Amino acid sequence: MIRKANLKDVRKIHKIVNYFAERGDMLPRSLNSVYENIRDFFIFEQDGRIIGCVALKPSWQDLAEIRSLAVLKRFQKKGIGKELVQACIDDAKLFGFKKVFALTYVPKYFQKFGFRVVDKKKFPHRIWTECINCPKFPKCNEILLVKNLY
Repeated sequence: MIRKANLKDVRKIHKIVNYFAERGDMLPRSLNSVYENIRDFFIFEQDGRIIGCVALKPSWQDLAEIRSLAVLKRFQKKGIGKELVQACIDDAKLFGFKKVFALTYVPKYFQKFGFRVVDKKKFPHRIWTECINCPKFPKCNEILLVKNLY
């Protein structure tokens, strides 16, 4: 079941995201960052256990980012990631965002949802504010994908 995350979920979200970050699959998030952005997160819970998460982060005027998408390994390929991404898309539409984007090492996954690869230079500098603190800066190899919602 998907639900909005709350404060009691922070440590588990942090653990899941950073497990994948340590493997090089995504960027790490500090515990402080998860606390500060907890209202952006959705979690997938099964039998009282958090097995996946994702965040929708407002970024700029009519643009929001889908970030920190992670599903525990043994629960992958069961449609949970798809449900989490769809929750973000639905939430973005509810807020009135016209586009959502994702920075990812796995562009094919997002292309299944109608995202298309876009040149990073075409996006406002505001979306790059976290890049300075990234361990991969300035040699980022994430791919930028965008989905128009309307």
